Parts: sequence; structure tokens; C-alpha cells
Amino acid sequence: MNHNMFCYQCQEAAGGLGCTIKGVCGKDDTTAQLQDALVYAIKGLAATHQALRKQGKTDSIVGKLIWEGLFTTITNANFDPEDFISRIMQTVSYGEKLQKEHALPVPEFARISIKNEEDIDSLKKTGAILNEKDENLRSLKELITYGIKGIAAYAYHASHLGFEDDRILDFVEKALVATVQLQDMQKLVELTLETGKHGVMVMELLDRANTSSFGNPEPTHVSITTRNHPGILISGHDLKDLLELLEQTKDTGIDVYTHSEMLPAHYYPVFKKYPNFAGNYGNAWWKQTEEFESFRGPILFTTNCLVPPKESYKDRVYTTGPVSYPGLRHIPADVNGRKDFSSIIEHAKKCPPPLPIEHGEIIGGFAHATLTSLTETILDAVNKGLIKRFVVMAGCDGRMPSRNYYTQFAQELPSDTVILTAGCAKYRYNKLGLGDIHGIPRVLDAGQCNDSYSLVAAALHLQKTLGLKDINDLPIIYNIAWYEQKAVIVLLALLSLGVKNIRLGPTLPAFLSPAVLELLVETFGITAPTTVEEDLTTWGLAQ
Repeated sequence: MNHNMFCYQCQEAAGGLGCTIKGVCGKDDTTAQLQDALVYAIKGLAATHQALRKQGKTDSIVGKLIWEGLFTTITNANFDPEDFISRIMQTVSYGEKLQKEHALPVPEFARISIKNEEDIDSLKKTGAILNEKDENLRSLKELITYGIKGIAAYAYHASHLGFEDDRILDFVEKALVATVQLQDMQKLVELTLETGKHGVMVMELLDRANTSSFGNPEPTHVSITTRNHPGILISGHDLKDLLELLEQTKDTGIDVYTHSEMLPAHYYPVFKKYPNFAGNYGNAWWKQTEEFESFRGPILFTTNCLVPPKESYKDRVYTTGPVSYPGLRHIPADVNGRKDFSSIIEHAKKCPPPLPIEHGEIIGGFAHATLTSLTETILDAVNKGLIKRFVVMAGCDGRMPSRNYYTQFAQELPSDTVILTAGCAKYRYNKLGLGDIHGIPRVLDAGQCNDSYSLVAAALHLQKTLGLKDINDLPIIYNIAWYEQKAVIVLLALLSLGVKNIRLGPTLPAFLSPAVLELLVETFGITAPTTVEEDLTTWGLAQ
């Protein structure tokens, strides 16, 4: 079939099949094709660096190009065709440079050269997803690629803080090459689980980077009320960007508020020393088109979660890092990796304070260090019958009305259950006032989507404490919401650890072919949610 584009990497893929005219996320066909071309160029660079490794050498620039390049192709990160063209040129030229300097023998697909616009158009066609005609091979290759995009996002953040692990990059390079060359279903299945294994590794690496830099998250009450000062709203996931912004705004009269996935920054001790760190404003990413109107000050996007901005506030939106959108002001890093936020600070000084949209506070900060410290308290509550079940409801939020399922599910859970969460899915239930069980909040928020690692680490600690042979013997059920590719690597990480019977929704990924989906169902028991009543009954939680 001839399409202007084809993309089915996110949960909102049009018709549950794929976007073929324009992305539901807002990207146009040109941007989608350039993203495919960049991914293919990165696969060529990966093959080139693998050839260099065989000579006993590595190149430090390659990892940076792979991590940030793949990050830009994640849903809702980068909508800028010019930026993608620049990245394609840089990726291809660097691969050519390495091949010539080291006389590297590389596969034909890695021999890419860009001399004019026609070469870029040719690369768009070469990198098109539908070039793989076998739907099952395509399904597994895209599942691996999307998992790797999630790995790239987390590796980018860790690298931003000075933490790297070449074992992860080496695996990613091999896996990217395999998605071009490998035609064996069984080997691709094995590679999928290996991708999940490295997902656990990269989340552990980022956890170490964050806690080493900012301290261990601790239970924290976060204000959702506004102050009477001009403010800057920071969104995305990059904690280093936030630290630089707070440092540059102190003593300026400008308050800083978090939005969406940046909320968990309030849980880290380092950020608490800034009196102008005001609180959290708003909810999950998809509500930004209304919440940015009432904020009235400038907004800084550090990573994905950008919705194409409305004209009414477009002049107040800034981007940095992998994020870009035509017409928005971008704040680059200097040669030392530092960023100058003076332009957005001066902009904020000219704006009125944000209008309040809610009042009160929410609690979070239950990452693995805190959860581990609470083990005895939790086990005591379990032994006394006060806590019967833990429900992992981590993941993403999104626009579909069907996601109301997660709010209703949380509301209908018996009072002896505790929700473990991470990611922006929390906004579906973290303001419901579900109370606590003998001092243990019934919603334990570990943090951002990458902090799903904390939930895994806590589960493994509990398994060891109880002397259980199988992680599935714990009193934990999994009702996961997904939206984009960072959630894909979280899912693959859980599967690599042997977690079974996960509900994944609100709909199953469009990129799973019937045969691949059947394999996941038979092997791991993955299913989509049905109704709140049916799922509660299935899990023995109906009241």
C-alpha cells in the first residue's frame, strides 16, 4: 500500500493500526519519514562502530549520536524536519569518517552517503517500516527497535549526569544491526528478551545516576497550589536541566513549577534547598493545551511529552535537549554541556503569576530505598491481613477516554490493597484521596517512568525476604498503562524478569502481529484490560 507515512509506535496509532496521513501525535508525514531515515542511519552507524570494536577500538561520539538521535524519534519529542535533516547528515558523515579513517569493512546497509536532497529522499524510502514484508518479522523487529528507543532515552539521561555503561551500548549496536540483517523468528524472540534484560540494566544505571547526583527520593508532600510570583513551568524528565534552571533562577523572584513527569523531582533532597521550587502545576502531558493557558508564564520542555502548541501560548514555549518544534526557541548546551537559561528567565519576569487550577498537596517519593526501609512495616501489615494485595499501576497516561478505566479501577479496589505506581499514569488516581493503611499511603509513587525500576527492585527484595522462588508468587498484580516507547522497554524489562499475567492497555500495541501477540499471551499471559468489574473479579478483588 502507498502511504504518505506509516507509524504505529505509540498507543494512539490511528484506528489501532497505524498513522498513514498524519500522526495522531501531531507530526506530519515529512517528519515521520525523516524519523525513519534517522533510525536507519543510526543502524548504519551502529554497524560501523561494531566493526571498529572488532579492531579493539571504540569512539566516544558514537554513543552520544545514538542515544540522542534515537531519543528524538520517540513520540512527542521532536517535530522539526530541519533538526532531523541535520541529525541525519551528522550521523551519516560521522559513520563515513570512521569507515575511512579505520578502513572498516562494514555491511552494505551501513555504506550511506548524503550529498544532496535526493539522497535524503532515498534514505527515507530505505528506512520505511513497511519495507519488511513479513508482518511477524516486522513486528518483532519494531518491538526491539522501540524497546531500544526506550533504552536510548534512559541512557541519554544517565550520560547527561556522567554515568555510562559500554555493555549497554555494545548490546544496542548489535541489536540495531540485527533488526536489519536477522530473519530468524526464534532468534528475534530471544533478542527481544535480551533487550528487556538491558532495559533493567539501563534503568539501574539511571537510578544510580539520579541518586548519586540528587540523593535518594524520600516521602514528600508536594504543593499543587500557586504562589503570587511569576513562574517558569518545566516539563519532561531531565533532572540536570531542572537543577541548572533552579540554580539560575534563585534570588530572581521567579518561581519554578514542575509539570507532568517532572513532578518526582520534588522527592529528591537536592532540589529541596531551593525556596523558589514552588510545587507541581497541572496533570499529565496531554492536558497541557489547557493548563499552559492558565499558567501564563514560559514553559521549558526538556524531553518528550510535547503536544504541538496552540498559537495562544506558543511564544511562551522553549525547548532544549532532544526536543524541537518549528518556531519554538531552543536553548542549546555549550561545549561544556551547560545551558544558559537567561532568556526564559527574562521572559518570565515580564509575565503575571500563574492562575491556580487546584489546591492542596500530593504525596510521593516511594522509590526503592524508601520501600526497602519499609519492608518490616509492610510485611507486618501483610501478616496482620491489613494489606492483602499490591497492584502495580505504573506507566503512561494519554488522551483516550478509555483511560478512565484506570481511575475507576483504583476507586473500586478494596481498602486492603496498595497501588504501586511510577510514570504519568499516576495522574489518573494520585489525587483521589484513597487514604492509607496504618500510615502506609494506598498510592505509593516511585517517580518517573524510569523509576519503574524501583518497583522491580522492591519486588525482588520482597521476594528474597520471603524466600520465594518465583517473583509471580508475590501478592502483586500488574495493571500497566502504556503510551510510548519508554513504556515498551519497561514492559520488556518485566518480561525478562519472568513477570507474568500483565494487563497492558488501554489497548494492546498495534505493532504486535497476531502471531507475536499469541506468543506473548501463551508465554507471559499478557492481555488487554476488559472492564473494571471483570478484571477485579478475575483477580479476586471484587468487593
